[in-house]
Amino acid sequence: MKKTDNAATATPSLRSFSRAFWTANAAEMLERMAYYGVFIVLTIYLSNILGFNDFEAGMISGLFSGGLYLLPLFTGAYADKIGFRKSMLLAFSLLTVGYIGVGLLPTLLQAAGLVEYGESVTFHGLPDSSQRWLIIPILVIIVVGGSFIKSVISASVAKETTEATRARGYSIFYMVVNIGAFTGKTVIDPLREAIGPNAYIYINYFSAFMTLLALLAVFFCYRSAHTLGEGKSMREIGQGFVRVFKNKRLLCLVLIVTGFWMVQQQLYATMPKYVIRMAGETARPGWIANVNPFVVVVCVNFITRLMARRSAITSMNIGMFLIPLSALLMACGNLLGDDLISGVSNITLMLILGIVVQALAECFISPRYLEYFSLQAPKGEEGLYLGFSHLDSFLSSVFGFGIAGLLLTKYCPDPALFESREAWQAASAHAHYIWYYFAGIGLVAAIALLVFAKMTARLDKKESEGAAI
Repeated sequence: MKKTDNAATATPSLRSFSRAFWTANAAEMLERMAYYGVFIVLTIYLSNILGFNDFEAGMISGLFSGGLYLLPLFTGAYADKIGFRKSMLLAFSLLTVGYIGVGLLPTLLQAAGLVEYGESVTFHGLPDSSQRWLIIPILVIIVVGGSFIKSVISASVAKETTEATRARGYSIFYMVVNIGAFTGKTVIDPLREAIGPNAYIYINYFSAFMTLLALLAVFFCYRSAHTLGEGKSMREIGQGFVRVFKNKRLLCLVLIVTGFWMVQQQLYATMPKYVIRMAGETARPGWIANVNPFVVVVCVNFITRLMARRSAITSMNIGMFLIPLSALLMACGNLLGDDLISGVSNITLMLILGIVVQALAECFISPRYLEYFSLQAPKGEEGLYLGFSHLDSFLSSVFGFGIAGLLLTKYCPDPALFESREAWQAASAHAHYIWYYFAGIGLVAAIALLVFAKMTARLDKKESEGAAI
Protein backbone atom coordinates (compact mmCIF):
# COMPACT_ATOMS: atom_id res chain seq x y z
CA MET A 1 0.00 0.00 0.00
CA LYS A 2 1.34 3.44 -0.93
CA LYS A 3 2.13 6.06 1.61
CA THR A 4 -0.68 8.56 1.84
CA ASP A 5 -0.80 12.26 2.65
CA ASN A 6 -1.18 11.94 6.40
CA ALA A 7 -1.79 15.30 8.05
CA ALA A 8 0.70 16.74 10.50
CA THR A 9 -0.59 16.70 14.05
CA ALA A 10 2.12 18.56 15.95
CA THR A 11 4.30 21.62 15.46
CA PRO A 12 8.00 20.69 15.76
CA SER A 13 10.45 23.23 17.18
CA LEU A 14 12.99 24.96 14.96
CA ARG A 15 15.79 23.22 16.88
CA SER A 16 14.60 19.87 15.61
CA PHE A 17 15.97 20.68 12.14
CA SER A 18 19.58 19.91 11.23
CA ARG A 19 22.41 22.24 10.17
CA ALA A 20 22.20 20.75 6.65
CA PHE A 21 18.50 21.68 6.54
CA TRP A 22 19.20 25.31 7.41
CA THR A 23 22.21 25.58 5.07
CA ALA A 24 20.19 24.19 2.16
CA ASN A 25 17.40 26.65 2.89
CA ALA A 26 19.81 29.60 3.10
CA ALA A 27 21.31 28.60 -0.26
CA GLU A 28 17.80 28.32 -1.70
CA MET A 29 16.99 31.84 -0.50
CA LEU A 30 20.06 33.26 -2.24
CA GLU A 31 19.28 31.34 -5.43
CA ARG A 32 15.70 32.64 -5.44
CA MET A 33 16.97 36.21 -4.97
CA ALA A 34 19.15 35.70 -8.04
CA TYR A 35 16.51 34.00 -10.15
CA TYR A 36 13.61 36.34 -9.53
CA GLY A 37 15.72 39.46 -9.86
CA VAL A 38 16.39 38.40 -13.46
CA PHE A 39 13.19 36.53 -14.29
CA ILE A 40 10.73 39.30 -13.39
CA VAL A 41 12.19 41.42 -16.22
CA LEU A 42 13.45 38.68 -18.56
CA THR A 43 10.77 39.27 -21.21
CA ILE A 44 11.49 43.01 -21.06
CA TYR A 45 15.25 42.36 -21.32
CA LEU A 46 14.69 40.13 -24.35
CA SER A 47 12.42 42.67 -26.07
CA ASN A 48 13.94 46.03 -25.07
CA ILE A 49 17.60 45.04 -25.02
CA LEU A 50 17.89 42.22 -27.57
CA GLY A 51 15.01 43.15 -29.88
CA PHE A 52 12.83 40.02 -29.68
CA ASN A 53 9.10 40.50 -30.29
CA ASP A 54 6.43 39.60 -27.69
CA PHE A 55 5.91 36.05 -28.92
CA GLU A 56 9.64 35.30 -29.24
CA ALA A 57 10.37 36.79 -25.82
CA GLY A 58 7.46 34.85 -24.31
CA MET A 59 8.56 31.54 -25.81
CA ILE A 60 12.23 32.00 -24.86
CA SER A 61 11.23 32.92 -21.30
CA GLY A 62 8.77 30.03 -21.16
CA LEU A 63 11.33 27.50 -22.38
CA PHE A 64 13.90 28.96 -19.97
CA SER A 65 11.52 28.61 -17.04
CA GLY A 66 10.22 25.30 -18.34
CA GLY A 67 13.70 23.83 -18.66
CA LEU A 68 14.36 24.65 -15.02
CA TYR A 69 11.42 22.42 -14.15
CA LEU A 70 11.86 19.65 -16.74
CA LEU A 71 15.53 18.87 -16.18
CA PRO A 72 15.13 18.22 -12.40
CA LEU A 73 13.59 14.90 -13.33
CA PHE A 74 17.02 13.90 -14.65
CA THR A 75 19.36 16.03 -12.54
CA GLY A 76 17.46 14.95 -9.42
CA ALA A 77 18.12 11.30 -10.19
CA TYR A 78 21.78 12.08 -10.91
CA ALA A 79 22.02 14.08 -7.67
CA ASP A 80 20.86 10.99 -5.76
CA LYS A 81 23.86 9.19 -7.28
CA ILE A 82 26.63 11.77 -6.77
CA GLY A 83 25.34 13.27 -3.53
CA PHE A 84 23.58 16.51 -2.76
CA ARG A 85 26.67 18.46 -1.70
CA LYS A 86 28.51 17.87 -5.00
CA SER A 87 25.31 18.62 -6.88
CA MET A 88 24.86 21.99 -5.18
CA LEU A 89 28.50 22.97 -5.72
CA LEU A 90 28.16 22.19 -9.42
CA ALA A 91 24.82 23.99 -9.65
CA PHE A 92 25.90 27.24 -8.04
CA SER A 93 29.09 27.32 -10.14
CA LEU A 94 27.04 27.07 -13.33
CA LEU A 95 24.55 29.67 -12.14
CA THR A 96 27.28 32.19 -11.34
CA VAL A 97 28.86 31.77 -14.77
CA GLY A 98 25.46 31.95 -16.49
CA TYR A 99 24.28 35.17 -14.84
CA ILE A 100 27.60 36.86 -15.59
CA GLY A 101 27.16 35.77 -19.22
CA VAL A 102 23.68 37.31 -19.51
CA GLY A 103 25.06 40.57 -18.14
CA LEU A 104 28.04 40.58 -20.50
CA LEU A 105 26.17 39.74 -23.73
CA PRO A 106 24.84 43.29 -24.36
CA THR A 107 28.37 44.63 -23.86
CA LEU A 108 29.63 42.23 -26.53
CA LEU A 109 26.81 43.28 -28.86
CA GLN A 110 27.68 46.90 -28.21
CA ALA A 111 31.28 46.16 -29.16
CA ALA A 112 29.98 44.68 -32.41
CA GLY A 113 28.19 47.96 -33.14
CA LEU A 114 24.69 46.48 -32.96
CA VAL A 115 23.51 48.40 -29.90
CA GLU A 116 24.31 51.65 -28.16
CA TYR A 117 23.52 52.23 -24.49
CA GLY A 118 23.07 55.59 -22.88
CA GLU A 119 19.98 57.06 -21.29
CA SER A 120 18.00 54.86 -23.66
CA VAL A 121 18.71 51.85 -25.82
CA THR A 122 19.36 52.50 -29.51
CA PHE A 123 19.17 49.58 -31.93
CA HIS A 124 21.36 49.19 -34.97
CA GLY A 125 19.95 46.21 -36.82
CA LEU A 126 19.79 43.99 -33.74
CA PRO A 127 16.29 42.58 -34.43
CA ASP A 128 17.67 41.15 -37.69
CA SER A 129 20.99 39.98 -36.27
CA SER A 130 21.63 36.33 -35.53
CA GLN A 131 24.05 37.36 -32.78
CA ARG A 132 21.19 38.10 -30.38
CA TRP A 133 20.51 34.34 -30.29
CA LEU A 134 23.75 33.93 -28.32
CA ILE A 135 21.50 34.43 -25.31
CA ILE A 136 20.19 30.87 -25.76
CA PRO A 137 23.37 28.90 -24.82
CA ILE A 138 23.93 31.29 -21.90
CA LEU A 139 20.40 30.67 -20.62
CA VAL A 140 20.98 26.91 -21.03
CA ILE A 141 23.88 27.14 -18.54
CA ILE A 142 21.53 28.77 -16.02
CA VAL A 143 18.84 26.16 -16.72
CA VAL A 144 21.19 23.24 -16.04
CA GLY A 145 22.49 24.79 -12.83
CA GLY A 146 19.03 25.78 -11.64
CA SER A 147 17.58 22.35 -12.40
CA PHE A 148 19.91 20.76 -9.84
CA ILE A 149 18.78 23.27 -7.23
CA LYS A 150 15.09 22.61 -7.95
CA SER A 151 15.39 18.92 -7.12
CA VAL A 152 18.18 18.92 -4.53
CA ILE A 153 16.99 21.59 -2.10
CA SER A 154 13.41 20.33 -1.89
CA ALA A 155 14.74 16.77 -1.61
CA SER A 156 17.13 17.89 1.15
CA VAL A 157 14.08 18.94 3.14
CA ALA A 158 12.72 15.40 2.73
CA LYS A 159 16.04 13.85 3.78
CA GLU A 160 16.52 16.12 6.78
CA THR A 161 12.98 15.73 8.19
CA THR A 162 10.74 12.93 9.41
CA GLU A 163 7.09 12.35 8.57
CA ALA A 164 6.24 14.16 11.81
CA THR A 165 8.32 17.25 10.95
CA ARG A 166 7.90 17.28 7.17
CA ALA A 167 4.89 19.56 6.83
CA ARG A 168 6.60 22.20 9.02
CA GLY A 169 9.86 21.66 7.15
CA TYR A 170 8.25 22.38 3.79
CA SER A 171 6.40 25.34 5.26
CA ILE A 172 9.77 26.82 6.36
CA PHE A 173 11.28 25.96 2.98
CA TYR A 174 8.47 27.71 1.12
CA MET A 175 8.70 30.76 3.37
CA VAL A 176 12.44 30.98 2.69
CA VAL A 177 11.83 30.62 -1.06
CA ASN A 178 9.50 33.60 -0.96
CA ILE A 179 11.81 35.72 1.18
CA GLY A 180 14.36 35.25 -1.59
CA ALA A 181 11.78 35.97 -4.29
CA PHE A 182 10.64 39.13 -2.51
CA THR A 183 14.19 40.43 -2.10
CA GLY A 184 15.15 39.67 -5.70
CA LYS A 185 12.13 41.46 -7.12
CA THR A 186 12.66 44.43 -4.79
CA VAL A 187 16.03 45.20 -6.36
CA ILE A 188 14.84 45.79 -9.92
CA ASP A 189 12.65 48.90 -9.53
CA PRO A 190 15.27 50.98 -7.64
CA LEU A 191 17.81 49.90 -10.27
CA ARG A 192 15.46 50.90 -13.07
CA GLU A 193 14.97 54.33 -11.50
CA ALA A 194 18.67 54.86 -10.81
CA ILE A 195 20.15 53.46 -14.02
CA GLY A 196 17.31 53.49 -16.55
CA PRO A 197 16.93 50.82 -19.25
CA ASN A 198 20.41 49.48 -18.51
CA ALA A 199 19.10 48.15 -15.18
CA TYR A 200 17.82 45.12 -17.08
CA ILE A 201 21.48 44.33 -17.80
CA TYR A 202 23.07 45.09 -14.42
CA ILE A 203 20.57 43.04 -12.42
CA ASN A 204 22.41 39.97 -13.75
CA TYR A 205 25.56 40.92 -11.83
CA PHE A 206 23.55 41.13 -8.64
CA SER A 207 22.24 37.62 -9.35
CA ALA A 208 25.73 36.29 -10.02
CA PHE A 209 26.91 37.64 -6.66
CA MET A 210 24.01 35.94 -4.85
CA THR A 211 24.76 32.54 -6.37
CA LEU A 212 28.44 32.97 -5.55
CA LEU A 213 27.49 33.52 -1.90
CA ALA A 214 25.36 30.37 -2.03
CA LEU A 215 28.29 28.43 -3.47
CA LEU A 216 30.48 29.50 -0.56
CA ALA A 217 27.77 28.66 1.99
CA VAL A 218 27.42 25.12 0.65
CA PHE A 219 31.19 24.63 0.43
CA PHE A 220 31.83 25.62 4.04
CA CYS A 221 28.63 24.64 5.85
CA TYR A 222 26.68 21.84 4.14
CA ARG A 223 27.27 18.36 5.55
CA SER A 224 24.54 15.73 5.68
CA ALA A 225 24.46 12.41 7.48
CA HIS A 226 21.82 11.09 5.06
CA THR A 227 23.73 9.55 2.15
CA LEU A 228 21.52 6.59 1.23
CA GLY A 229 21.33 6.25 -2.54
CA GLU A 230 24.73 7.74 -3.32
CA GLY A 231 26.86 5.66 -5.67
CA LYS A 232 23.92 3.78 -7.21
CA SER A 233 24.37 2.37 -10.71
CA MET A 234 22.80 3.78 -13.87
CA ARG A 235 20.63 0.67 -14.00
CA GLU A 236 19.25 1.46 -10.57
CA ILE A 237 18.59 5.04 -11.68
CA GLY A 238 16.71 3.70 -14.72
CA GLN A 239 14.60 1.44 -12.52
CA GLY A 240 13.72 4.46 -10.40
CA PHE A 241 12.56 6.32 -13.52
CA VAL A 242 10.29 3.43 -14.46
CA ARG A 243 8.75 3.36 -10.98
CA VAL A 244 8.00 7.06 -10.82
CA PHE A 245 6.46 7.15 -14.30
CA LYS A 246 4.30 4.15 -13.48
CA ASN A 247 2.85 6.03 -10.51
CA LYS A 248 -0.40 7.11 -12.17
CA ARG A 249 -1.56 8.95 -9.09
CA LEU A 250 1.43 11.28 -9.09
CA LEU A 251 1.27 11.77 -12.85
CA CYS A 252 -2.40 12.78 -12.68
CA LEU A 253 -1.66 15.19 -9.84
CA VAL A 254 1.15 16.80 -11.85
CA LEU A 255 -1.16 17.38 -14.83
CA ILE A 256 -3.92 18.85 -12.67
CA VAL A 257 -1.68 21.22 -10.71
CA THR A 258 -0.24 22.41 -14.03
CA GLY A 259 -3.47 24.38 -14.41
CA PHE A 260 -2.78 26.27 -11.19
CA TRP A 261 0.75 27.13 -12.24
CA MET A 262 -0.34 28.28 -15.70
CA VAL A 263 -2.32 31.04 -13.97
CA GLN A 264 0.46 31.71 -11.46
CA GLN A 265 3.04 32.04 -14.25
CA GLN A 266 1.22 35.12 -15.55
CA LEU A 267 2.83 37.05 -12.73
CA TYR A 268 5.90 36.96 -15.01
CA ALA A 269 4.56 36.10 -18.47
CA THR A 270 1.78 38.71 -18.74
CA MET A 271 1.76 41.12 -15.79
CA PRO A 272 5.01 43.12 -16.40
CA LYS A 273 4.13 44.10 -19.97
CA TYR A 274 0.39 44.35 -19.23
CA VAL A 275 0.77 46.81 -16.37
CA ILE A 276 3.35 48.99 -18.14
CA ARG A 277 1.27 49.16 -21.32
CA MET A 278 -2.07 49.68 -19.56
CA ALA A 279 -1.05 51.79 -16.54
CA GLY A 280 1.97 53.59 -18.01
CA GLU A 281 5.76 53.51 -17.84
CA THR A 282 5.68 54.68 -14.22
CA ALA A 283 4.15 51.36 -13.17
CA ARG A 284 6.39 49.17 -11.05
CA PRO A 285 6.00 45.51 -12.02
CA GLY A 286 8.72 44.46 -9.59
CA TRP A 287 6.84 45.91 -6.62
CA ILE A 288 3.52 44.53 -7.85
CA ALA A 289 5.02 41.06 -8.26
CA ASN A 290 6.44 41.32 -4.76
CA VAL A 291 2.93 41.23 -3.32
CA ASN A 292 2.99 37.47 -3.96
CA PRO A 293 6.07 36.50 -1.90
CA PHE A 294 5.20 39.04 0.80
CA VAL A 295 1.78 37.46 1.36
CA VAL A 296 3.29 33.96 1.24
CA VAL A 297 5.98 34.81 3.81
CA VAL A 298 3.39 36.31 6.15
CA CYS A 299 0.72 33.62 5.72
CA VAL A 300 2.28 30.28 4.78
CA ASN A 301 3.16 29.12 8.30
CA PHE A 302 -0.24 30.20 9.64
CA ILE A 303 -2.08 28.40 6.83
CA THR A 304 0.04 25.26 7.23
CA ARG A 305 -0.78 25.16 10.94
CA LEU A 306 -4.45 25.92 10.23
CA MET A 307 -4.59 22.95 7.85
CA ALA A 308 -2.33 20.72 9.98
CA ARG A 309 -5.10 18.25 10.78
CA ARG A 310 -6.31 18.20 7.19
CA SER A 311 -4.83 16.10 4.42
CA ALA A 312 -2.55 17.60 1.78
CA ILE A 313 -5.21 17.09 -0.90
CA THR A 314 -7.85 18.93 1.15
CA SER A 315 -5.53 21.91 1.59
CA MET A 316 -4.70 21.91 -2.12
CA ASN A 317 -8.40 21.81 -3.07
CA ILE A 318 -9.04 25.07 -1.22
CA GLY A 319 -6.19 26.78 -3.02
CA MET A 320 -7.28 25.52 -6.42
CA PHE A 321 -10.69 27.17 -6.16
CA LEU A 322 -9.06 30.48 -5.20
CA ILE A 323 -6.93 30.69 -8.35
CA PRO A 324 -9.69 31.38 -10.93
CA LEU A 325 -11.02 34.08 -8.62
CA SER A 326 -7.62 35.78 -8.71
CA ALA A 327 -7.68 35.97 -12.52
CA LEU A 328 -11.19 37.44 -12.51
CA LEU A 329 -10.08 40.14 -10.08
CA MET A 330 -7.22 41.07 -12.41
CA ALA A 331 -9.66 41.45 -15.30
CA CYS A 332 -11.71 44.02 -13.34
CA GLY A 333 -9.04 46.72 -13.55
CA ASN A 334 -9.94 47.49 -17.16
CA LEU A 335 -13.68 47.57 -16.41
CA LEU A 336 -13.83 50.08 -13.56
CA GLY A 337 -14.35 53.80 -14.12
CA ASP A 338 -12.47 56.45 -12.18
CA ASP A 339 -9.56 55.32 -10.02
CA LEU A 340 -10.83 53.98 -6.71
CA ILE A 341 -7.68 55.13 -4.90
CA SER A 342 -6.10 58.46 -5.77
CA GLY A 343 -2.68 57.99 -7.35
CA VAL A 344 -3.17 54.26 -7.98
CA SER A 345 -4.64 53.16 -11.30
CA ASN A 346 -7.44 50.60 -11.19
CA ILE A 347 -5.28 48.35 -13.38
CA THR A 348 -2.58 48.27 -10.70
CA LEU A 349 -5.05 47.99 -7.83
CA MET A 350 -6.90 44.99 -9.25
CA LEU A 351 -3.66 43.28 -10.22
CA ILE A 352 -2.51 43.62 -6.61
CA LEU A 353 -5.79 42.21 -5.25
CA GLY A 354 -5.61 39.31 -7.69
CA ILE A 355 -2.03 38.59 -6.71
CA VAL A 356 -2.99 38.57 -3.02
CA VAL A 357 -5.55 35.85 -3.76
CA GLN A 358 -2.98 33.98 -5.88
CA ALA A 359 -0.51 34.05 -3.00
CA LEU A 360 -3.09 32.68 -0.56
CA ALA A 361 -3.85 29.88 -3.03
CA GLU A 362 -0.13 29.13 -3.22
CA CYS A 363 0.07 28.88 0.59
CA PHE A 364 -2.62 26.20 0.56
CA ILE A 365 -1.16 24.30 -2.38
CA SER A 366 2.62 24.35 -2.78
CA PRO A 367 4.06 23.22 0.60
CA ARG A 368 1.51 20.38 0.87
CA TYR A 369 2.11 19.38 -2.76
CA LEU A 370 5.81 18.89 -2.03
CA GLU A 371 4.97 17.06 1.18
CA TYR A 372 2.65 14.71 -0.75
CA PHE A 373 5.42 13.84 -3.22
CA SER A 374 8.04 13.38 -0.52
CA LEU A 375 5.84 10.83 1.24
CA GLN A 376 5.69 8.80 -1.98
CA ALA A 377 9.49 8.79 -2.42
CA PRO A 378 11.47 5.67 -1.41
CA LYS A 379 14.58 6.33 0.70
CA GLY A 380 17.51 7.24 -1.53
CA GLU A 381 15.25 8.45 -4.36
CA GLU A 382 14.15 11.77 -2.90
CA GLY A 383 15.93 13.73 -5.63
CA LEU A 384 14.18 11.76 -8.38
CA TYR A 385 10.70 12.10 -6.89
CA LEU A 386 11.03 15.76 -5.92
CA GLY A 387 12.49 16.44 -9.35
CA PHE A 388 9.44 14.74 -10.87
CA SER A 389 7.19 16.97 -8.76
CA HIS A 390 8.42 20.00 -10.73
CA LEU A 391 7.13 18.61 -14.02
CA ASP A 392 3.95 20.67 -13.50
CA SER A 393 5.98 23.86 -13.54
CA PHE A 394 7.70 22.81 -16.78
CA LEU A 395 4.36 22.26 -18.50
CA SER A 396 2.88 25.47 -17.11
CA SER A 397 5.93 27.49 -18.18
CA VAL A 398 5.87 26.29 -21.77
CA PHE A 399 2.11 26.56 -22.22
CA GLY A 400 1.58 29.52 -19.88
CA PHE A 401 4.23 31.72 -21.49
CA GLY A 402 3.31 30.61 -25.01
CA ILE A 403 -0.36 31.43 -24.48
CA ALA A 404 0.59 34.72 -22.80
CA GLY A 405 2.61 35.79 -25.84
CA LEU A 406 -0.31 35.08 -28.16
CA LEU A 407 -2.85 36.80 -25.90
CA LEU A 408 -0.68 39.89 -25.43
CA THR A 409 -0.25 40.16 -29.18
CA LYS A 410 -4.02 39.87 -29.72
CA TYR A 411 -5.45 41.90 -26.82
CA CYS A 412 -2.65 44.10 -25.42
CA PRO A 413 -0.08 44.67 -28.20
CA ASP A 414 3.10 46.73 -27.99
CA PRO A 415 2.21 50.46 -28.34
CA ALA A 416 5.37 50.96 -30.42
CA LEU A 417 3.73 49.01 -33.25
CA PHE A 418 1.03 51.69 -33.72
CA GLU A 419 1.22 55.09 -35.40
CA SER A 420 -0.92 56.82 -32.77
CA ARG A 421 -2.05 56.44 -29.18
CA GLU A 422 -5.64 56.30 -30.35
CA ALA A 423 -4.94 53.37 -32.67
CA TRP A 424 -3.29 51.44 -29.83
CA GLN A 425 -6.17 52.20 -27.43
CA ALA A 426 -8.63 50.78 -29.94
CA ALA A 427 -6.49 47.63 -30.35
CA SER A 428 -6.17 47.12 -26.58
CA ALA A 429 -9.77 47.94 -25.58
CA HIS A 430 -10.35 44.30 -24.57
CA ALA A 431 -7.00 43.70 -22.87
CA HIS A 432 -8.80 42.28 -19.83
CA TYR A 433 -9.97 39.31 -21.92
CA ILE A 434 -6.52 37.84 -21.28
CA TRP A 435 -7.49 37.13 -17.67
CA TYR A 436 -10.74 35.40 -18.66
CA TYR A 437 -8.75 32.73 -20.49
CA PHE A 438 -6.68 32.03 -17.40
CA ALA A 439 -9.69 32.08 -15.09
CA GLY A 440 -11.16 29.31 -17.24
CA ILE A 441 -7.96 27.28 -17.08
CA GLY A 442 -7.86 27.65 -13.29
CA LEU A 443 -11.49 26.60 -12.88
CA VAL A 444 -11.03 23.44 -14.97
CA ALA A 445 -7.97 22.51 -12.88
CA ALA A 446 -9.86 23.10 -9.60
CA ILE A 447 -12.72 20.84 -10.66
CA ALA A 448 -10.23 18.19 -11.85
CA LEU A 449 -8.49 18.15 -8.45
CA LEU A 450 -11.83 17.76 -6.69
CA VAL A 451 -12.58 14.69 -8.84
CA PHE A 452 -9.03 13.40 -8.23
CA ALA A 453 -9.49 13.71 -4.45
CA LYS A 454 -12.75 11.75 -4.48
CA MET A 455 -11.34 9.00 -6.73
CA THR A 456 -8.12 8.53 -4.75
CA ALA A 457 -10.04 8.48 -1.45
CA ARG A 458 -12.26 5.73 -2.87
CA LEU A 459 -9.22 3.75 -4.08
CA ASP A 460 -7.47 4.11 -0.70
CA LYS A 461 -10.60 2.88 1.06
CA LYS A 462 -10.75 -0.20 -1.18
CA GLU A 463 -7.05 -0.90 -0.58
CA SER A 464 -7.57 -0.63 3.19
CA GLU A 465 -10.56 -2.95 3.10
CA GLY A 466 -8.63 -5.45 0.96
CA ALA A 467 -5.64 -5.39 3.34
CA ALA A 468 -7.94 -5.93 6.31
CA ILE A 469 -9.40 -9.04 4.69
